Amino acid sequence: MSIKKISVENKQELEQMITKQIDQIEKGLTVVCSHVPINDKTTLDILCRDNSGQLVILQLNVDEDDNMLLRGIQSLDYVDKFKSFLKATYDKCKINEKKKPRLILVAPSFSETLCHAVEYMQGVNIDLYGWEYLKPPPWKPIFAWGPSEKPKEKRETKPEKKKEKEEPKPETANEEFPKFPLPTEKPEEEKEESEPERKKEPPKRKMRLF
Repeated sequence: MSIKKISVENKQELEQMITKQIDQIEKGLTVVCSHVPINDKTTLDILCRDNSGQLVILQLNVDEDDNMLLRGIQSLDYVDKFKSFLKATYDKCKINEKKKPRLILVAPSFSETLCHAVEYMQGVNIDLYGWEYLKPPPWKPIFAWGPSEKPKEKRETKPEKKKEKEEPKPETANEEFPKFPLPTEKPEEEKEESEPERKKEPPKRKMRLF
């Protein structure tokens, strides 16, 4: 019996598959909103929150693309900027604005260049998830994903010395207005006992879920 790999060329189709099985990526994830335009070239694909209330950004791609890291960081910065707005707008989601959002990149594979870039980034929580769409006959197609191999954790570096004089920050003329959609449906009920905050696990190979 041979297992056939099925290609997914439509990003919207990939998003629907992941949204329906969001709990398979990480237990306790709840979708807050999706399709948030960050700028002319970047759109935040799926915004979630975990059991601890921490915001989680899912940036998706149907093929290997190093540029998705840049788009993910832009989405990460945008969400971090409007955490208070998100907490007030999606009040039933119980968002914890004190925690910095984290990023999950979801793609079929990741290049060494992207993995090394993630390795040397400091102060940013990024996970890489590879996905596969399999069809073992005679059953229905199976969509599976798992943590991709990540570079080893980098050593802590000594903090830089503070400058004696800080340059004044330029004043912004017009404040940017958030583009998040208003909530339309009620989110899933919060569990009474929330699970402890997710700890970083050692790198895992991509898994197939059957």
